Amino acid sequence: MPELRRRQALGWGASLVALSMTAMTHDLLAAPPAIPAELGTALPGARLVGTGVLRFFGLRVYEARLWATAGFNPQDYARQPFALELVYDRKLEGEAIAERSIAEMRRVAPFSEEQARQWLRMMKQAFPDVVAQDRLLGLNDGTGKVVFLHNGRETAAIDDALYARLFFGIWLSEQTSAPALRAALLGQG
Repeated sequence: MPELRRRQALGWGASLVALSMTAMTHDLLAAPPAIPAELGTALPGARLVGTGVLRFFGLRVYEARLWATAGFNPQDYARQPFALELVYDRKLEGEAIAERSIAEMRRVAPFSEEQARQWLRMMKQAFPDVVAQDRLLGLNDGTGKVVFLHNGRETAAIDDALYARLFFGIWLSEQTSAPALRAALLGQG
């Protein structure tokens, strides 16, 4: 009987390894994502710079995609036009996304409590509750204006260069809490 259990365990282990390899191979062989339709006029000539996945305790939260025109300089990201697209893998509350954004922005640089309140209020409007395959897209025009879209529909806009630098810094600054994701977005990973 112990021999049977050992064989079953080895069989299950081999199956899990095969399944993991299949999933990794599928990810590597998948076609690049199509450019979001809303970027056709908002960011003509945009191309995919990089893509990566944010995981929390091993579970996929979202896939992030950075879209920009040729010559995008990550050292001066806030002063260039680009779009950051998040494609969610699970249900999340918009309010939680907004609150987490404020916490992550504080890693990039300090800001006042008044700014935090204003930005949180705006982001609660910008980020509705999401479910699997919902897309949130932030469009930075390079001069401080940020437009947010949910599944292609505009939800909010703000004209604030500090906000633009700190918000997109969650993913693109060297102070990010997810350096591997940053590297993948910048095509370095």
